[in-house]
Amino acid sequence: MAQRSGTPPPSEPAGDAAPTGDAAPTVLGVAEPPTAESLPAPSRALVPVPAEAAPVAAPEPYAGHRRSDVDGWGRSEHMRGILRRVYDPVYKYWFRAEVEGLEHLPAEGGALLVSNHAGAVPSDAPVIMHAIETETGRAVYGLAENLFRAMPVVGTLWSRVGGVAANPDNAYRLLHDQDQLVLVFPEGTKGTGKHYSQRYQLRRFGRGGFVEIAMRSGVPVVPVAVVGSEEAMPIIWKSPRLAKLLGIPYLPVTANMLVFGPLGVVAPFPAKFRVRVLEPVTFGVPPDQERYSRSQVMEASESIRTRIQVALYEMLRDRRSPWFG
Repeated sequence: MAQRSGTPPPSEPAGDAAPTGDAAPTVLGVAEPPTAESLPAPSRALVPVPAEAAPVAAPEPYAGHRRSDVDGWGRSEHMRGILRRVYDPVYKYWFRAEVEGLEHLPAEGGALLVSNHAGAVPSDAPVIMHAIETETGRAVYGLAENLFRAMPVVGTLWSRVGGVAANPDNAYRLLHDQDQLVLVFPEGTKGTGKHYSQRYQLRRFGRGGFVEIAMRSGVPVVPVAVVGSEEAMPIIWKSPRLAKLLGIPYLPVTANMLVFGPLGVVAPFPAKFRVRVLEPVTFGVPPDQERYSRSQVMEASESIRTRIQVALYEMLRDRRSPWFG
């Protein structure tokens, strides 16, 4: 039957009711995503940012702390500086040393210094090292027999002031890898063990090993002639039998022992020292070769020995006195 006019239509189910107020519209019972108009306005309030942590300062070193200055060879520049100050009066006023030819030393790079050697307790090594280090500012490493390294206290002190055990590997590293000045005495104990009657007569320079080291390292040899060491501590007698029994190269009796008594074992006479640095010798061969010509090595060794011997004769000829120069 037809509805009467003015009768309201039947109500719709509650689930299909239109949204009222702020309720989100739904489609088939699923909420629709919110619109931009329905989102709250963004806040402009400042947000506090946590402060960065202050860096922690390193602790202060304790009073008197000092890093060690001992290098890989045992040399200490601090100890060397002390020795220079102590030895300087001996060098200037006791030995009254004079040096010439320092311009022949390279300002940089390695070089092998080769010198004559004399005196029961040789003074030539400290004189040469002191002269070069004070005049040029370059460090000098001295190669010495392992005998010094084995002696208690003496071995450590020798290392601290620049002494290095004499062997080819040490010399190569100093010359080739570290560009140092290295001092060597090819005569060895044959030079320091000479009787005074044989003074300034150079012994054979071994088998020329120092030349081969210089060739392999690619550095020049700088000959050095020294006058004064023979008179500083002359040997007047020695006992080969006792030396062999004690396992040392020689056991000398020096004139110093007769004059100074027990102090003469280490106290030198005030001989006048003169040091002459000669022109460097180069070899014109490539470094780092496995082998070098034996004849070339021996020829170069003898040539360098002859140059030093001639320079010694010239210096002796010009000298007025062993004590006054």
